[in-house]
Amino acid sequence: MKIKVFVDGQEGTTGLQIHERLNKRDDIELLEIDSLLRKDPEARAKLINASDITFLCLPDVAAKESALLCTNPKTKIIDASTAHRTNPLWAYGLPELSIEYREKIRESHRIANPGCHATAFNLGLFPLTSKKLLPRDTQVSAYGITGYSGGGKKLISEYETEINNAKAAGKESFIFAPSPYALALTHKHLPEMQQYTELKNPPLFSPILGPFYKGMAVSINLFASQFTHKMTPEGLTEVFKSHYEGCSFIEIMPYENVPELHNGRLDCTVCNDTNKARIQIFGNENLMQVTTIIDNLGKGASGAAVQNMNIALGLDEGISL
Repeated sequence: MKIKVFVDGQEGTTGLQIHERLNKRDDIELLEIDSLLRKDPEARAKLINASDITFLCLPDVAAKESALLCTNPKTKIIDASTAHRTNPLWAYGLPELSIEYREKIRESHRIANPGCHATAFNLGLFPLTSKKLLPRDTQVSAYGITGYSGGGKKLISEYETEINNAKAAGKESFIFAPSPYALALTHKHLPEMQQYTELKNPPLFSPILGPFYKGMAVSINLFASQFTHKMTPEGLTEVFKSHYEGCSFIEIMPYENVPELHNGRLDCTVCNDTNKARIQIFGNENLMQVTTIIDNLGKGASGAAVQNMNIALGLDEGISL
């Protein structure tokens, strides 16, 4: 018998990618909704409750409404919005953090897919706070560079229209320059970044939009004096290797005093079209940087959602990834 899956919000960037991944599988039956009824609660409720798994690829308010439409105790919900990420009744869908996180995903009927920035940030900090190598009250500063696809259809259209217009006119455009945003320092991923790394204070996080479609690098800046005992970049690399041992989607790069990068620069797109996260330590005995690279539409969205579905159904987590 095939697994019945409904994507509520299939028209969005994440919904389209989940649908595309699952449409290739012969063990999945995708339940389709008439486009004229996609906002009809009764029609959506019927498909949600007929499914084994429903993905919510909706704005926060709509995601909360859809979750309440589920009355079938056997249906599992995976929410790709921000709505339930810090709700203790929902499993947090980042299984690599620990065995406990993975088991909760496996056992739960409600799973919150992490945000893309939070995925990279939490993968880069959790091994340090969970092992008490950094105290809970430490002040953490981080920045992220991301492709514009993370902003959804509206931002994608804005960027691509501006890029095409500028190219057609043979002119430079502001759109080609990196663009810091969320300058009130209240990015929507901050609550989950703080909660799952158990920081006493929210991190100072600065996101930057790059003039490329997808790919993401989040870097956490650390002083040696912040650690609870002496730590070097080489030692830090070994901590990450040990913590993520056996995690097939996590790649820990070896530490290099003078890293061999692409013309001395870090490639934010190196994990594109994969579900991988590449973690690399930079720095010296006084200053260190933990950088995590992911595809913001892969491990940061649709790839993670499918991985969580596979785990929740007791399947090989790498199917379709």
